[in-house]
Amino acid sequence: MNTKVTNKIAIGIIYFISALVVLILAALLISILGQGLPHVSWHFLTSHSSSFESGGGISDQLFNSFYLLIVSMIISLPIALGSAIYLNEFADPKSEFISVFRSAIEVLSSLPSVVVGLFGFLLFVLKFHMGFSVLSGAIALTFFNLPLLTRSIENSLAAIPNLQREAGLALGLSKWETTEKVIFPAAVPSIVTGVVLAAGRVFGEAAALLFTSGQSAPQLNWYNWNPLNSNSPLNLMRPAETLAVHIWKVNSEGTMPDAVEVSAGSSAVLIVMVLIFNLSARFFGNMLYKKMTSGTGK
Repeated sequence: MNTKVTNKIAIGIIYFISALVVLILAALLISILGQGLPHVSWHFLTSHSSSFESGGGISDQLFNSFYLLIVSMIISLPIALGSAIYLNEFADPKSEFISVFRSAIEVLSSLPSVVVGLFGFLLFVLKFHMGFSVLSGAIALTFFNLPLLTRSIENSLAAIPNLQREAGLALGLSKWETTEKVIFPAAVPSIVTGVVLAAGRVFGEAAALLFTSGQSAPQLNWYNWNPLNSNSPLNLMRPAETLAVHIWKVNSEGTMPDAVEVSAGSSAVLIVMVLIFNLSARFFGNMLYKKMTSGTGK
């Protein structure tokens, strides 16, 4: 077998594997969206859920998913940003502390979601007396956000050529000023992409939230925005069943007559939201790349 034939066979295998991955994804999307979208309506998206009657919606669960995501990002993004800047710009790669730091990030990223959920249940729900709440769930989600965000931001900073760092230092800027005014702005497009992708990953998390934010969603009063009231959407100490948890609960309990329809519709909405997160990451990343570099995008 000559070199040309070997090359064609290798390329054919690569194309086949790539096509197989695309087909599997397409089959999943067609199956989930085909079964779920017919049950999605404006009433379904804007009405409260029902435990024992048919015709309930997912408005509270959908809001809880976004609210938990936002609170979690507010907690995790500054920590991840500071950690990534320190690791890439200021840390000594030969330091034992940095080695331990990176090992901790690796271990944290490999923890099963159920373990994180049980840890959050024991520490935040029971020990700190937070109960099943938005805050408990957001802190649990932070454990998933931190490793992914830290890696993503660090890789974005590492992709900036060292010539830009040297140019900043040559102009008399300090290391921090070079990082703040030269390196960080150049890395913003990649950082935004990583943040949006991390948000999409966390949006569909369920296992950890079962033990922290709870499996109940009290009906919210959309006219009451006082965060101290129990039925206010902004209350951080209320239980908050998310969309992913709602799907699990409907399939495991199935107490409403239209449980199959509710589960299918909720799954379709969840898939659509994750797709929007992924597509918007590419869109905003390319848009910022063009704006800040006058390039043609990726």
